[in-house]
Parts: sequence; C-alpha cells; structure tokens
Amino acid sequence: MRAMFGLVLVAGVALAGAAVYMTKGYISQTQTALARERDFREKTGPMVQVFVVNKEKNYGDVITKDDVQMIYWQENALPEGTFQDPKVLFPDDGKSPRYVLRQMEKFEPLLAVKVTEPGEPAGLTGQLAKGERAFAIKVDVSTGVSGFVQPGDHVDVYWTGLADNESTEMTRLIENSLRVVAVDQKADGQSGTATVARTVTVAASPESVARLAQAQATGKLSLSLVGSGDDAVLTKVEVDSRQLLGIVDEPPAAPVVAPEPEKVCTVKTRRGADVVDTPIPCTN
Repeated sequence: MRAMFGLVLVAGVALAGAAVYMTKGYISQTQTALARERDFREKTGPMVQVFVVNKEKNYGDVITKDDVQMIYWQENALPEGTFQDPKVLFPDDGKSPRYVLRQMEKFEPLLAVKVTEPGEPAGLTGQLAKGERAFAIKVDVSTGVSGFVQPGDHVDVYWTGLADNESTEMTRLIENSLRVVAVDQKADGQSGTATVARTVTVAASPESVARLAQAQATGKLSLSLVGSGDDAVLTKVEVDSRQLLGIVDEPPAAPVVAPEPEKVCTVKTRRGADVVDTPIPCTN
C-alpha cells in the first residue's frame, strides 16, 4: 500500500513538473509575441480605417456603397485626400453619386482627386474650376511633345508667326503652365503610352482663351511640357530668327560731307577789247 502511495506521489510530482514547464514555455511564448507586437506597433504607429475600392473602377464609373469597404491603414503613411467618414463620401446617402476621374485598382484607397464631387459629372465640366474655360489647341507630333502630354500635366504655350509690320518670324511664350484636362477625347489620362494627338484641351481663364484663339488664328502654337512640381512663373520669353542666327544690325554710316570749294579772289583788268581776271589774295 505504501509502495502504491509512493508511486502515485512520484507520478503526481512528475505531472506537476511537466505542467509547470509547459506553463513557463507558454508564458515565455506569449511574452515574446507581445514584445513583437509592441515592436511592430512602435514601427507602424497607430492604424486608422479608410475607404478602399473592392473592385477595379474605370473612368466614368459610378461609386456606390457596394464598390467600397473599410480597411485599416497605417496613419503615418496615409495618402492625402482619403475618405474615413461614410457621411463625407456619401453625404446624401448616395442619392447624388460620385464618378471616377482616374482608374483605380482593387483595394486602392479612395482619394478625393480621383472622384468627382457628389452629383458632379465626370466630363470636362467636372474638371474645370470656377472661372476656368476649356480650350482645344491643335497639335501634331512636333508641336505636341511627341504625344507625351497627358491629362493632369501642365504645359507652356509658345506662338510662332509674323508680328505686325515685321518681316522676321518670331516665337514668343504667351501662356505659362496651363493645366491639361483632355487629350483628343480622353480625359482620364490612363492610356499609359505615348500617342500622337490632334488636339490638347487646356483649362484657362477667359482672357487666356482669347489670347490662345487669336494666336492660333495668326500663327502656330507649340506646347512645352512643364516638369512635375515646377511652379516657376516665367517672364517675357521671345526669340526671332535674327537673334537665333546671331545677326546684329550694323550702325548707320555717318553722312559724307563734301569739302567746301577754296575761295578764289580776282580783279578784272581791261586790255583793249579783252577783260582779264587776275588772281589776288582774298582779304575777307
């Protein structure tokens, strides 16, 4: 009986030791996992919920509540213009729909620059700010930057022609950093390849539209692509063919003044029927 009791006691101690060992291992794993979680949180920072599209959306598509969902996103890496409040994304419960302005891939954050305002169409009118007008410029492969201009880019516009009362052709910058809103009939800028366009539509003030129309009617317009982030305001830029070739006008020659004829004084003397002029020194 005592032997049986001793055997049970030994087995109990062994099981207790195993339980303690397993518990220590579990606690150690839990502490390690918690340490990793704390380290991860310190690196990523707080997380916030944002709206993303749950399917691919193309230009002109309507954004509905079924097209979006909320996911957690790292707050310190959050793109500008995201939507976090459904009342902001759908202010009137989706009765005034938003339309896609730029193609979006699945699970891409929904950004304000890629959708219209509620009820605003996705055409050119939706891309013009208050006071802006759309103007189409005729271009070809040489005047349209070889087809690399896309909606959303900015361009400088140069005019080439003959000024009034001048026979020398000249090129002048007439508009600086105009925003491109469409190329041919495409306003989404998602082609991804360079195509030779026939028209480039820009957003401009009414005064600039008048200048562009007059310039297009009297000469040739060329576009120059402005670099991303370049907000420099250019002053007068003008070159004519004489400046291009380095021709400098010669100064006018001084007029030639003829020397005054030498004054000759004479005295007339009659000799019979003849009158003779005899030179004498001039006194005056």
